[in-house]
Amino acid sequence: MDQIQHNFIDVNGLKLHVAEIGSGPTTVVFLHGFPEIWYSWRHQMIAVARSGFRAIAPDHRGYGLSEPPPEPENASFSDLLADLVGILDFLGIDKVFLVAKDFGVRPAYLFSVFHRERVLGVVSVGVPFFPPGPRLYKELPEGFYISRWREPGRAEADFGRFDAKTVLRNIYILFSRSEIPIATENQGVMDMVDPSTPLPPWFTEDDLNNYGALYDKSGFTTALQVPYRSLGEEFNIRDQRIEVRMLLMMGEKDYFLKFPGVEEYIRSGKAKNHVPDLEISFLPEGTHFSQEQFPEQVNQLLLSFLTKHI
Repeated sequence: MDQIQHNFIDVNGLKLHVAEIGSGPTTVVFLHGFPEIWYSWRHQMIAVARSGFRAIAPDHRGYGLSEPPPEPENASFSDLLADLVGILDFLGIDKVFLVAKDFGVRPAYLFSVFHRERVLGVVSVGVPFFPPGPRLYKELPEGFYISRWREPGRAEADFGRFDAKTVLRNIYILFSRSEIPIATENQGVMDMVDPSTPLPPWFTEDDLNNYGALYDKSGFTTALQVPYRSLGEEFNIRDQRIEVRMLLMMGEKDYFLKFPGVEEYIRSGKAKNHVPDLEISFLPEGTHFSQEQFPEQVNQLLLSFLTKHI
């Protein structure tokens, strides 16, 4: 961890934090999800650097140590795409591998569509590419966490009863389960976790402290806007095929597999209709946080993909 360097660069009017390790000729960019920050990729960054790659992991705008936009309520996935382009241009990097998780896959996919010539390959942890269409969760009950968090003020009231560290503890516990987080009618999402519930064994109190300190600084305003309140954003993508090499890693105990139609979409091969050059690997015990839960397995799959397509 001590070898990882931390820099701030000016991109699109904001100072964005970028963690970096390694000096190889080929760059791997890691894009985090929610409630994560660059730190969630710590195991993979060190592994790829040791294998001769340059690893870069930014905090998205408004996350971690990156500055929030002046109007967080208007932040969008298009901003994250523009930030990714700006970071690579600032650093003078032409082509990259992209490794993304959770909502981080959306800017990775958008970059692959609009900047195909700059993409060496994409690795997605937990989320396949879906073409624009009906939301995956429209059939789920009102207490579904995304539905709750999309509603302005709802998550703020729920989270506001606790400090940032407790909110993150609860989310990590909830998202590590194999069931979709769905609260009852009069229950807050935070109340779905008993205070005595221990952290997952692969996520330490030190890890939680690192997250908590950074969310104490950033808060959750931008994090709720992107992804949850920006999910309906349109991008005017005409060709719904992604013509890049791609690896999808799925934890078989990731609750996302239970979203309506997701598991069938992946296992039936339909996902390959939109990403022809797609490899799929399943982690039998993997949850929503496979890269932290099983770093050695994820690193092995990742490095195999990178070295095959370099």
